[in-house]
Amino acid sequence: MATKNQLSDAAKSLDRVESHDGLELGQASSLPEEAHFDEKTAATIRHRIDLRLIPLLGAIYGISLMDRTNMPNAAIAGMLTDLKLSHGPRYNLVNMSFFITYILLQPVMVIIGRKVGPRTFLPSICLAWGAVIIGFGFAKNWPTLLPLRLLLGAMEAGYFPGCLYLLSCWYTRFEVARRYSSFYLIGSVSSALSGILAYGLQQLDGLANLSGWRWIFIMEGVITCAIASFAFIFLVKFPDKERVKPSWGFLSPDQLEFQIERLNAERRDVELEDLTWKRFFQPATEWYIYGFPFILFLINVTAYAFAFTLPIILRSKLGFNVAMAQCLVAPPYVLAGAIMYLVAWYSDHKKTRGPVLCCLATVSLIGLAIMGFVEHPWVQYFGVFVAVVGTSSAAPAIMTYQANNIRGQWRRAFCSALLTGIGAVGGIVGSLIFRTQDAPTFVPGFATCIVCNVLIIVTVGILTLYFRKKNGQADRGECILLEEPNFRFTI
Repeated sequence: MATKNQLSDAAKSLDRVESHDGLELGQASSLPEEAHFDEKTAATIRHRIDLRLIPLLGAIYGISLMDRTNMPNAAIAGMLTDLKLSHGPRYNLVNMSFFITYILLQPVMVIIGRKVGPRTFLPSICLAWGAVIIGFGFAKNWPTLLPLRLLLGAMEAGYFPGCLYLLSCWYTRFEVARRYSSFYLIGSVSSALSGILAYGLQQLDGLANLSGWRWIFIMEGVITCAIASFAFIFLVKFPDKERVKPSWGFLSPDQLEFQIERLNAERRDVELEDLTWKRFFQPATEWYIYGFPFILFLINVTAYAFAFTLPIILRSKLGFNVAMAQCLVAPPYVLAGAIMYLVAWYSDHKKTRGPVLCCLATVSLIGLAIMGFVEHPWVQYFGVFVAVVGTSSAAPAIMTYQANNIRGQWRRAFCSALLTGIGAVGGIVGSLIFRTQDAPTFVPGFATCIVCNVLIIVTVGILTLYFRKKNGQADRGECILLEEPNFRFTI
């Protein structure tokens, strides 16, 4: 472990280091070896941070995805009939209502989360939405679902941006892609397994005179509350707050200072600036900031379309029975999890983000074409694998793309809220494009998803040209990027 004297000497060494960001593809070059302190110590500390953050945040994210997208599992288990949701757009409206509060409350929830701290804030909202999910199991008619979905959206509004913010505060720019992918992998796989869980819970049909679909909501809500209670104990704070009151069993004071020095050496933004509305909303004046949430919006159109309707597509378009339709959702997401991590490793290793996103959008395009326009059901199911791999892997890639191209605590907070807020609008579109009247072919839905992936490639191309131009200007001394002379955009 590094001593305090070693940390001080290393910090002084860092002050003497001239960074050469942007020499190739706009990336920061490695600092000299002495500025890295001791690599074995750095790896040990990263490992401890990983163990405290990634599994727990990923598990809760999986729970949040499961809780917001368990409607199709309940729908084919009898909810459509019991609550008369198959008439007109009722089912789509119930799904869509979640996003109203989820989008509108993003900025407020991120500010509250930064002020309260993640260790209290994130478990609290998780406990609250778990109670709401239990309430779904006792709904007597379909209009009751609307306010419950609005409450669910309000509670979940702070979780995803809060996680992005917390993770980006603990890792350097070229460590974060694998962490985002691991976090997203755990969440996505956990969510995908919800179909198998739902099928098992459905077998409780008749217990306590409750239908099987009601037990899906009740038991998933209980699981959510249990995990939230666990998170109150084990989740950690932001780095600057850990200095004030360290979390139990986490980092020693020397280890914490070591990590903070590493973070400050790269971007000098660990300490929280005073909050002013001008500082919080300043990024809103920079046009490229909107490119990242627009890409996530396009990704989410396909991601949420699958989340809300994939069991229904497997049932009506591919002709599988209810059990197969629920259980066959999981395998594509498991494969996507493995590919997602490999893509993140490559992206970190090569220090590149945009080209990776373009490749993933192309993969998704191929899968969607197979799903939508090939006749044989098992070939279509292969298309599900391809499309899910491309779409799921692209989500953490865009999170990393944004995180690498911003600096400053309140800029990070604003951009995290903007990313998930505008990105969530894609959930609204995704929840509406696979309409019941288009079954079993769902041509409009597939066409919309294909267009979205084309637009991802176009948007990344525009951002790439802009970033190359600005990095060139900074290298020639014509401008300073984001108030930091050594900062360069990551391409």
